[in-house]
Amino acid sequence: MQLLKDAILAKGRVDSEDILKVDSFLNHQIDIQLMNEIGKEFKERYKDEIVTKILTIEASGIAVACITAQYFGIPVLFAKKTESKNLDAETYESRVFSFTKDKYYQIRVSKRYLNETDRVLIIDDFLANGSAALGLKEIVVQANAKLVGVGIVIEKGFQQGGKILKDQGIRLDSLAVIESMKPGSIVFKP
Repeated sequence: MQLLKDAILAKGRVDSEDILKVDSFLNHQIDIQLMNEIGKEFKERYKDEIVTKILTIEASGIAVACITAQYFGIPVLFAKKTESKNLDAETYESRVFSFTKDKYYQIRVSKRYLNETDRVLIIDDFLANGSAALGLKEIVVQANAKLVGVGIVIEKGFQQGGKILKDQGIRLDSLAVIESMKPGSIVFKP
């Protein structure tokens, strides 16, 4: 998606060879016009699929999932990383490792909102090593729902997440795949 690549090149900041900051338009401050185009692109890529729910993980995935869901006309469900008194007692759970936070989280989704009739599209902002996507997939499996695919805004193609998902037979659609990066240079896969 060229519009996204242009935004990454113009506004993204590479802090190291594995940390890309896009907080000026994607996951802190949000460029709604760009986000709308991202949502349209995911809808276009999955137009031939029946999707009943979009699933993501808090917090950075929520914005892109919500914008995408409006084009499908379906709800967004997000996995919570913290226990809460207002979360149902009956939940699907999985353990995920956050690459950017360098820690594990127990994620939870209420059983009330996901079941065997659902056809789920996972949406997230980044794909690094695949832990979040695999944790969300595990929740879909626990619910006996059908995983339609995984949509990622930015994939770090030099890390193993994309390969892991594809090796498991999961459909993966990444809008921008970075081949390499270092301060002052970002190279996209063709």
